[in-house]
Amino acid sequence: MPLPFLTAERPFETADDVALPYEDRERWRRPYRPGPWRVVAAALALLLASYVLLAAVVIALTGKGSDAGVILGLSLLVIAGALRLLRMGVWVSPHGLRHVRFLLTRTVPWDRVAVVRTVQQPVRWLGLPRTVQGQALLLVRKDRPAEETAMLLTTHGADFLGRTEAFDRASDAVEGWASENGRG
Repeated sequence: MPLPFLTAERPFETADDVALPYEDRERWRRPYRPGPWRVVAAALALLLASYVLLAAVVIALTGKGSDAGVILGLSLLVIAGALRLLRMGVWVSPHGLRHVRFLLTRTVPWDRVAVVRTVQQPVRWLGLPRTVQGQALLLVRKDRPAEETAMLLTTHGADFLGRTEAFDRASDAVEGWASENGRG
């Protein structure tokens, strides 16, 4: 059985940025794929959760039901954290722009967006306190002072570290959504 995406007969097509005609444009969508750092961190968290679930089963078999319940709750918390880690990022729809962080989600309607632009500035490396020179996609809101800009995406975040072309495509897509909806 030939696998066409692995053969050398056909070129690899990277037309995954284009919305498919049957997709509903009213739904919230992330205009880029999660990066490898984010996926690896979530996979490791899910691996840890599987070991914790196994420990809960072993504890339950030894007869300590309350202890097994605590361990089961801990594993469910780790699973929820891994899923939230995969959900993080910038989501767009005709209704506005949604910035999903680990513990906080902010939605800004397009009529409150002043400009979405890419700038060269110091950015955090993988969200850690260390800063490096990179690019950032900034959101300037109409109802806030211009100094209070929200940093949506960076070239050194978990989604785009070492993938500057992917950052350029993602920032262009978000800027395109902003200009398409009358802002930007």
